Amino acid sequence: MTLPPIPRLPLNDGNSIPQLGFGVFKVPDDETQAAVELALESGYRSIDTAAFYQNERGVGRGLAASGLPRDDMFVTSKVWNDQQGAELTRASFEHSLDLLGLDRLDLFLIHWPVPSRDLYVETWQTLIGLREQGLVTSIGVSNFEPAHLERLITETGVVPAINQVELHPYLTQQAVRDYDAEHHIATEAWSPLAKGGDLLSETVLTAIAAEHGKSPAQVVIRWHLQRGTVVIPKSVTPSRVRENLDVFDFDLTASELEAIGSLDRDLRTGPNPNVFVLPPAA
Repeated sequence: MTLPPIPRLPLNDGNSIPQLGFGVFKVPDDETQAAVELALESGYRSIDTAAFYQNERGVGRGLAASGLPRDDMFVTSKVWNDQQGAELTRASFEHSLDLLGLDRLDLFLIHWPVPSRDLYVETWQTLIGLREQGLVTSIGVSNFEPAHLERLITETGVVPAINQVELHPYLTQQAVRDYDAEHHIATEAWSPLAKGGDLLSETVLTAIAAEHGKSPAQVVIRWHLQRGTVVIPKSVTPSRVRENLDVFDFDLTASELEAIGSLDRDLRTGPNPNVFVLPPAA
């Protein structure tokens, strides 16, 4: 089966991003090359990684092994919380490039605001410099609340191209989405399926899925797409990798979109950006 090409969304800096990408959070480095190769072979063109994931080397190997032209691939990485600040951010970026085997990134993000450290504005200024030097095409943030975004914009005059946040039917993030839309910031969803589990068993989703001959996961991904969100589902199961891409041959009705949105519980599967600093000790 040949799937249609993935649509691209315009960004506020004049660039664009594939609306559906492939995330590699928690994929071990020695398994990442195969996962990325599978994703690219299946039709994905956007790969989302981060320094914290410790699998950038595997991503780079997968990109190289794919044989695809560099300009056909969109690669995102992120600077981790303990690497914020001008010098550390620059060093972290250069290390990410080295591990990925690339000479530039398509998108580089601040992974979390970490307001208690108060370094995200300085870090943002470093990202602006990287973009001005042509080392990054677009720059953005991850897990930023409206107050964090407002401070960045006020103090630097540069609006992020993307804000990547936890977003799924249990956490619809309306306030963040409204702020992003007002400032022409693309909203990107991590954990778009709320890690599966209870969400994909919701009667609302199973009924809509049956109506369209799709899986509940495909319905949720379609919900994201029709709302104009960039989506990066993650899976290493070949059938699911392909299934998550097969979402462009049906449309949800307005009432179906509303019903899925009504599942909102303000329920996070990850940390709260206002207080998160580092992962808890194992």
